[in-house]
Amino acid sequence: MANNIWNELISKLPNPHFLQTYEWGQVKAKYGWTPYYAVWTDDGKFHVSSNYQLPFTNNCSAACLILKKQILNRGFAARLSILYAPKGPLLDWDNVPLRTRVLNDLQTFAKKQGAIFLKIDPDIVLGRGVPNSEEEVIENNGQAVSAELSRRGWVYSSDQIQFRNTVLIDLSATEEEMLARMKPKTRYNIRLSEKKSVSLRVGMADDLPMLYKMYAETSIRDGFVIRDENYYMTVWKLFITNYQLPITPSAIPLIAEVNNEPVAAIFLFMFAGRAYYVYGMSRNLHREKMPTYLLQWEAMKRAKANGCTAYDLWGAPETFDESDSMWGVYRFKEGLGGEVVRTLGAYDFAPTKLWYKLYAEVMPRVLDVMRSRGKDKVKQRLEGN
Repeated sequence: MANNIWNELISKLPNPHFLQTYEWGQVKAKYGWTPYYAVWTDDGKFHVSSNYQLPFTNNCSAACLILKKQILNRGFAARLSILYAPKGPLLDWDNVPLRTRVLNDLQTFAKKQGAIFLKIDPDIVLGRGVPNSEEEVIENNGQAVSAELSRRGWVYSSDQIQFRNTVLIDLSATEEEMLARMKPKTRYNIRLSEKKSVSLRVGMADDLPMLYKMYAETSIRDGFVIRDENYYMTVWKLFITNYQLPITPSAIPLIAEVNNEPVAAIFLFMFAGRAYYVYGMSRNLHREKMPTYLLQWEAMKRAKANGCTAYDLWGAPETFDESDSMWGVYRFKEGLGGEVVRTLGAYDFAPTKLWYKLYAEVMPRVLDVMRSRGKDKVKQRLEGN
């Protein structure tokens, strides 16, 4: 099958990510994006196709899922599009000749596609640990890539789709070692949740509407924007049906209950030896029983049992102080014993600076309106239920 071929190919490259999988391309294809599959082979060739007719071989040096969306469907600017490679491209970024090849080909591809810009946000590490702390370590290779992108005319994007920073938990340790790395308060809350008779179970397809409603409640309470229900149903149904299939990204919904009533849940995504905490939701009911702590501990154990060596907690502050909107969430994640990892973030290559400038000026206003409408729709739906 095409998905297994592509997923096996990228799983052998450095830092494979579930947002680069065939399945993620199919999700986005349902929402106006065209997925392109790009491969760089050891013999110096570059192949890219939207219909999956690629020469898949074991001689792959780099690969990239590139998503394309047309901005206008008619008129003189009908060819204008935007391109995005979520968490890509995948390659050994320390290999300078290969890096040069890949960036050259991506820039040429963006020009041929009539792109306003091409956005990339590969997991290139700039540093580890909280900035200006004793634990901080600067990664010089990542800094070199950042400098090269700037020399080439790429710009740090004002629109960061993914979190630039995250917290990673090492799952290669024993369970006892993982518990020992946690903050004392976190360990206490896990035990408290167990004592308060919080039970856990794996969610099924029938649970998804309930989970979306809980997610919507969480978004209203905590002030973040989510998409419509159909989008999450598309993602969740596709990835949970992949569970235990070889070489495919999968997801497990974990649900915490008190007296058989769901009170919190998370989705644990896994691919190529790495696990991800992507969606989390909770109700105000029974929060004092700390169900979210027990959920994270269960996710860590399940990910480890499924062969994952790292657990990505999906997001950390841009600025590491209490002024950052993610500070409270970060304090929770920090307690789980992970390491702060700071990455390159998203960079844009704009073939035509004028179009890029116009897009950058107009789109934030459009997105603000869309987000406001989205919040209202979610609130109205909850009130209607």
